[in-house]
Amino acid sequence: MSKDIRMLTGKHLIAGQWVGSDQTFANMPVSGAVDHFSVGTPILVDAAAKAAEEAFWSFGYSSRAERANFLRAIADQIDARGDDITAMGMKETGLPEARLMGERGRTVGQLRLFADHIEAGDYLDRCHDGALPDRAPLPRPDLRMVQRPIGPVAVFGASNFPLAFSTAGGDTAAALAAGCPVVVKGHSAHPGVADIVAQAIHEAIKECDIHPGVFSQIQGGNRAVGQAVVQHPLIKAVGFTGSLAGGRALFDLCAARPEPIPFFGELGSVNPMFILDGALSQRGADLGTAWAGSLTMGAGQFCTNPGIAVVVEGDAVEAFAAAAKTALAETAGQTMLTDGIASAYHDGTARVAGTPGIRTVLTTTCEGRMATPYLFASTAVEWMANAALGEEVFGPLGLIITAKDKAEQVAVAQSFQGQLTCTIHMEDADLSDAQALFPVLERKAGRILVNGFPTGVEVSDTMVHGGPYPASTNFGATSVGTLSIRRFLRPVCYQNLPDSLLPSDLV
Repeated sequence: MSKDIRMLTGKHLIAGQWVGSDQTFANMPVSGAVDHFSVGTPILVDAAAKAAEEAFWSFGYSSRAERANFLRAIADQIDARGDDITAMGMKETGLPEARLMGERGRTVGQLRLFADHIEAGDYLDRCHDGALPDRAPLPRPDLRMVQRPIGPVAVFGASNFPLAFSTAGGDTAAALAAGCPVVVKGHSAHPGVADIVAQAIHEAIKECDIHPGVFSQIQGGNRAVGQAVVQHPLIKAVGFTGSLAGGRALFDLCAARPEPIPFFGELGSVNPMFILDGALSQRGADLGTAWAGSLTMGAGQFCTNPGIAVVVEGDAVEAFAAAAKTALAETAGQTMLTDGIASAYHDGTARVAGTPGIRTVLTTTCEGRMATPYLFASTAVEWMANAALGEEVFGPLGLIITAKDKAEQVAVAQSFQGQLTCTIHMEDADLSDAQALFPVLERKAGRILVNGFPTGVEVSDTMVHGGPYPASTNFGATSVGTLSIRRFLRPVCYQNLPDSLLPSDLV
């Protein structure tokens, strides 16, 4: 490690203090010695939530310029620890250096983008209806409206993105940009990375002279810790990226609180692709090869992994399937993020292989923490008869669904549950078929692509990373892009208030 960057604390960061606990847990490095970290407890959750509430009375009323400066300071502090973060990320997750460097660039880039965005102020939706004292039959008062922060927000770190969806990732950046203090429940897949990033945020807090309760991080702990986070009465919203089962359990807890709160969960997706006849006949082999590349990127551990291809039967299907099989067979095994994720992938491939009506196109052998690709095929009729095939298998598994005609291809589209993405591959001659599919896909997904692959998610003003359930628990929100900030705001109307009482954003 470089001389000016501290080693791991192994502790929780609670309102500016590094706090230990009686028990410890170890990370699961791909290689090298294990590191030990204090185990979280509900008592620590309570301390962090109370500190966040105290911080809100200053941070929630800070200026946009102050918050923008804070976001940029966090980005700078993360960059200053870049080599250490990359080394620890490679050790804990098995992700390659280039991937981790790219993810760090995305993480600091979104912090700086959000800083620019809140400084511009458009996200506030400011409106003013001036008073009409002479209006008949009733006068109109002076009315102003602006978006205001909701209070402390809980964020759950994601297993597959140790930076972009974790300690200082999109949910945290959006909440801080909105003016909401954050309590992070770190993910046990990469506690070392979380520790270093928390150190960066801690230094930014001191540099910007912000109330230390604005950020706390609790590492490890059993389910009781996660439950304590979402059920704490001072927490006003939750950001989550993870499994459908885990997310749904937390969502239900949020809804069952005496004061229900919004749960912004991104829970998974199979991201179907619909390959139309012209595209299949003209470039089916190329599409098969490209699909294999997208399917195996990062060992398939992306929530936008395009796991299913839907085609109409014909001679061109064989060329597409053969090219995908060849490319997948040449893909070397990859290390998965955790033993648990690898085990779930092995179980998922066995479940799909054992489903009636499934034909195996490519089978491989993988064990332990390694993942190798699998390719299966089915007909549209068999697909629609087996709802379980629509459940996400987190890893490099592909399924080709063959419809007997275009109408059946549309029927398959209608059978999907909510998705993060849906893709159409088409040529100009396929326009009418695409127009038939489009209204269905628009109702199914938060992002629709043409002639691309969804595994790249741009952080921008226009990006939507969400969709109808079970892709996410709130179809009106996104967890990526500047629109994500609005999840942690609520509109407030001010009637006949003097300027001296109005929020600074309205004066």
